[in-house]
Amino acid sequence: MGIQTGRRVGVAFVGMGGAVATTAIAGIETIKSGSNRLDGLPLANVSVAGLADYKDLVFGGWDLNGDDLASAATEHGVLSREDIENGAQALKGITPWPAVGSAKFCKNIDGANRIVAKDHRETVSVIASDLNRFRKESNLDEVVVVNLASTERWPDLSAPVLNSVEAFEKGLDASDESISPAMLYAYAAIKSGVPYANFTPSVAADVPALLELAREMNVPVAGKDGKTGQTMMKTVLAPALKARSLHVDGWFSTNILGNRDGLALNDPNSLQSKLNTKGTVLDSILGYPVEDHLVHIHYYRPRGDDKEAWDNIDVTGFMGQRMQIKVNFLCKDSILAAPLVIEIARVLDLAKSRGDGGVQEQLSTFFKAPMVKNGRGPEHDFGKQQRMLFDWLGAQH
Repeated sequence: MGIQTGRRVGVAFVGMGGAVATTAIAGIETIKSGSNRLDGLPLANVSVAGLADYKDLVFGGWDLNGDDLASAATEHGVLSREDIENGAQALKGITPWPAVGSAKFCKNIDGANRIVAKDHRETVSVIASDLNRFRKESNLDEVVVVNLASTERWPDLSAPVLNSVEAFEKGLDASDESISPAMLYAYAAIKSGVPYANFTPSVAADVPALLELAREMNVPVAGKDGKTGQTMMKTVLAPALKARSLHVDGWFSTNILGNRDGLALNDPNSLQSKLNTKGTVLDSILGYPVEDHLVHIHYYRPRGDDKEAWDNIDVTGFMGQRMQIKVNFLCKDSILAAPLVIEIARVLDLAKSRGDGGVQEQLSTFFKAPMVKNGRGPEHDFGKQQRMLFDWLGAQH
């Protein structure tokens, strides 16, 4: 599990009561209680000086649903009752802090556990106070914020308020409607010197104003949109097809899922944000546009967290012969996502301890739309992304 550091690292989740956060917390609590099952944790078998141990992670966070995490986890249905009763009893004693909500940015998700504030500036102050209290009460050496909230609609990126720190801060005072809840959390974290990761497709720390602030304050930031299932398979398969000179004529992708993420994506505006992060991967890897690259996401309540991702790939090979590849990934969405969230938090904490601020490009392997430095295009090839991460870690594995 890495070289023991003894450093207590707090992970503050935005969307703490969601399926991914409750699964991540339950998994770490199970490890703390003596489990040796580290399946799915990509960095479990690497040795890196300064990388926090899983047992030294402490959790807190915000959610619009104020129920304790055991009740939330039971509702999500990812964990069995036995999981909650035995390995993850700590969930029963954890309740989320009041959260920021906005029907303008996320139509289908709401709740009563809201931050009460008169404007954006006061909201940011409450979030920063939550982080400071979390650090003190839990005796933490560092805190990391990870956004797991429901997908927001795409904002107007040309809005002046999003394009400089000065304009953004004036926008906070004016409660500018271009500033989303995700951006408020990102600003509060960065301004507090706390590393921030965006595991959602929402626009947050990747707006120019917050990128500038992260650079100025030398705070690590990463994102966005966790790469767990279908897109991960694309970033594995597409480089192989390219290497064998098999031309991709079309790639049809469809997903069905019935969890809270799926419900949020049932709103067309939130759905478009998701499609924006999923759509550019193939062209970047293959080096040519796949004209018939279609992606469909459907909310189908009976499936819950058991997502099905189905792909049909049409390729042309030697002598113009047409062929097809079929991929059907029946997965548990949160079981794939939770370990990645944990590793992202550990790497961001390590970056902070190394004094490495700004965009953490080495975390690209975990995201569909990786944030990058210097305005260049992101690397999507899974193998190359893995090398970037392990080179940065200096890991033995």
